Amino acid sequence: MPARARGCLRDDGTMQQRLGRVELSDGSGLTYAMVGTGRPLVYVSGWLTHLELGWELAPERALYESLARGCQLVRYDRAGCGLSDPTDRPPSLAFELEQLDTVASVLETTSFDLMGISMGAPVALAWAAAHPETVRRLVLYGGWAQGQDLSPPAVQAHVLGLIESHWGLGSDVLTDIFAPDFDSSMRAAFGRYQRASSSAAAAAALLEMSYQLDVSDLLTSVLTPTLVLHRADDRAAPRTQAQALAEGINGSELVMLAGRSHLPYAGDRDELVRAVRRFLGLPSLGRAAQALTPRQREVAALVSAGCTNREIAERLHINERSAEGHVERIRIRLGFRSRAQIAAWFVAQRDEP
Repeated sequence: MPARARGCLRDDGTMQQRLGRVELSDGSGLTYAMVGTGRPLVYVSGWLTHLELGWELAPERALYESLARGCQLVRYDRAGCGLSDPTDRPPSLAFELEQLDTVASVLETTSFDLMGISMGAPVALAWAAAHPETVRRLVLYGGWAQGQDLSPPAVQAHVLGLIESHWGLGSDVLTDIFAPDFDSSMRAAFGRYQRASSSAAAAAALLEMSYQLDVSDLLTSVLTPTLVLHRADDRAAPRTQAQALAEGINGSELVMLAGRSHLPYAGDRDELVRAVRRFLGLPSLGRAAQALTPRQREVAALVSAGCTNREIAERLHINERSAEGHVERIRIRLGFRSRAQIAAWFVAQRDEP
């Protein structure tokens, strides 16, 4: 029996993900996370993930919290990544679909919304084609119909060789491709995140599979209402692949977003969230998206008073790392770049009549 998880709110109003485990047919375990309540939105992630580290990465967590308001967001680490067990099974579309099926078995409903990101997009598409009765709405972001067309064969071989021979350098190069809008500190953090999520061998095997994925013959079989989202200047997946998806899926909606970052939480995250929530019939976050929890307002007040993270921690009786996390989440939620902007915003809010 799978271990069930439920998303919940902490006493201070912030979202808290809950982790669960489920077993594949070979007995190995997958770890999944749930956050929020309501109709399930199953999220098939891209290349490498780590449920805990991703939740700690402020831009990534901000995306998940924004998607989970009004629904139950369900994510999972695929086999060989993050908190899920290592595996000797070679990556394949069939194995990806088995993992998705296993995670879907923990839901209390047989129908859910499905969102595929990057490499997860062709996987989600293949699921919707095979199981149309289970998918209410399908969202494909940064995906493709034919992986071999993502880049020239020589470039693909070079990237795979770099990952296998020097995982540190390879992860840094891919960070530059996936998230050119990240600043230097966030790029460094994401590079470490990738390396902590998977071994070099597993990372290379999964990326090689992504280049081999071809779902072009399944496009006409997708009967689910579908939204295709793509950044116009995506450096990892050309916009022509999004156009191929939209043209092949009857009645689908194509939305091109401005930007060049492949990661959904890099660049203009809010515009992406608005498009997804509208399509899924979730209420617009509007100004509420920028609303802070009571705890975050306490932290913002202390930032405006000139307190350091250590001083905030002492005042609120929390550890310094938690204080730093609160400040970073406030910055991300409000779309600011500095503590000074947080302080100015708080003063302006306080002084409003």
